[in-house]
Amino acid sequence: MTARDTLLRLMPPTAASDTSVDWERMCESWGKQFPSDFRHFITVYGAGTIDNCLSVLEPEPRGVEPGPDNMLMETVNAENAWAREPKSADLVNTRPELIAWGMDSSSNILCWDASGDDPEAWPVLVRNRDGKLWSRYECGMAEFLVRVLRADFPDCPLSDVSLWGRHPAVFLNQREYQRLLKAGLDPRTGEPDPYAGMFGD
Repeated sequence: MTARDTLLRLMPPTAASDTSVDWERMCESWGKQFPSDFRHFITVYGAGTIDNCLSVLEPEPRGVEPGPDNMLMETVNAENAWAREPKSADLVNTRPELIAWGMDSSSNILCWDASGDDPEAWPVLVRNRDGKLWSRYECGMAEFLVRVLRADFPDCPLSDVSLWGRHPAVFLNQREYQRLLKAGLDPRTGEPDPYAGMFGD
């Protein structure tokens, strides 16, 4: 079973993807293909948030006005953090090509090192905000999420441990999140909430 198949079991989609991506334009603007597990994730789930904690960023081609908390802006944030913050021993004196694909509620940033020719082999680099330390994980995006949800690393890679060992997890894309609010439901629980949508969620 592949990591993306396992992820579908640990985090069944709650709604069809609401994220449309011109992958040809993406590849042309970034000068590279994107990993198949990420493209599959966006096709099946869309961009959105896992258990109101970890956001999978919306893909954006280079050259557009960056959206808030999306791929371009978080890639810039990651590059700035890389320049000033310490790294684990295996990353000292390395020069990765960072592309951000995720962030969480504690401002941890999840990236690929996209310097290799094969996107299927891009490792995940995590900026742990609390420890102000960059670490490398030899797996792709889907396997990384699976291993977090299964608590299958020696330690949680993220300073926020909300998703550590948590499954089934709930992923909500923006359209589904808004639908639940308008239906008077708490998007986090699915339970009736008379205050849903009143405070600008």
